[in-house]
Amino acid sequence: MDSSAKSLLFQVEHHIRNLYFDNKNELLCYHNLEHTLDVVHGVKEIAEALQLGDEDKEILQVAAWFHDSGCWIGTSLQGHESRGAELAHDFLMQKGLDTTYIERVKGCIQATRMPQSPESVIEKIICDADLFHLGSEHYLDRAIKLREELVNLNLLDISELSWLKSNLMFIGNHSYHTEYCKRQLGSGKQKNMAKLVQKIEEMEKAKKVNKKKGKKSKETERGVETLFRTTSKNHLELSSIADNKANIMISVNSIILTIIVSVLLRKLEEFPNFIIPTVMLLCTSLVTMVFAILATRPNVTSGQVTKEDIDNKTANLLYFGNFHNMSLQDYEAGMKKMMNDADFLYGSLTRDIYFLGRVLGKKYRLLRKSYTVFMFGFILSILAFAIASVFFPVDTY
Repeated sequence: MDSSAKSLLFQVEHHIRNLYFDNKNELLCYHNLEHTLDVVHGVKEIAEALQLGDEDKEILQVAAWFHDSGCWIGTSLQGHESRGAELAHDFLMQKGLDTTYIERVKGCIQATRMPQSPESVIEKIICDADLFHLGSEHYLDRAIKLREELVNLNLLDISELSWLKSNLMFIGNHSYHTEYCKRQLGSGKQKNMAKLVQKIEEMEKAKKVNKKKGKKSKETERGVETLFRTTSKNHLELSSIADNKANIMISVNSIILTIIVSVLLRKLEEFPNFIIPTVMLLCTSLVTMVFAILATRPNVTSGQVTKEDIDNKTANLLYFGNFHNMSLQDYEAGMKKMMNDADFLYGSLTRDIYFLGRVLGKKYRLLRKSYTVFMFGFILSILAFAIASVFFPVDTY
């Protein structure tokens, strides 16, 4: 290759490198400078093997440098071959290359458009160089990078397994255009196909195992949800029963107090022997009512949890007493964090049931005291009335 050709290739390389770094896009992890260098190396290797002339080698290398340059200046991958061909046309026109030369370069670039349909020998060479990796040991790495790029650009929305299957189909249907690549890369393609098949089988096997685990996990989750639902329901029913029992005590003793105040207290002057029994019954009713009222007395907390509690997953946002003074924005943020974190959610449910149980325990202890005081106090009061009537009768004459 003469000095003028080397000078042109040096200028092309310098131009492409500057173009790439001036428009570098981190989302393009496949169509980048590394891939361009691979294609340039590929066309050199194939052209040398086929013993092409210097001009054909030069055209191939120029086309290889420009073939993906359209990816770096456009808004999408679609049509990047045409943009790359136009970039090559403008650059080569500035360098004074003739029309025939430029059209051959553009033809090579356009030939790399998928599905490939090369016509001339040099077009076949650049097409094979563009897909040289299909038969190389770096194939899987390149396939992963291409998928990552398409996902980054929102051009692909399929699972890794589906992507590997589509790659297997593509590489199985693909055929190199030059005899050199068929000989040199044929066995490599077969090895890569075998790797794909093995990886697909492993992923499908893992998918089946995960599906079984997922089924068991869902069953466990449903069991846990049933546990929490049943426990909460039982706690609420027990709380309702406790409230009803307290209401009974309050109602009964209210009636007793009404009778004492409206009837007995007026008769104590006539029946002084009933003073002690009446006071006993009065005290019994009052103490019983106090315990019953304490059992139903609501306990209002501060109504606010800190951001630190939420971050530490110790906050219980399921009980109104913990959030009634929080702002809506803070509460929604905390709830979203809890709903997106299973440990936080189940922890909150566990704490909610625990503290509800604590409240129930206190309520039932007070109720027990209320019923105990009422039972023994009422019995003693009746006995006192009986003793006063029998042993300390009032002389009515």
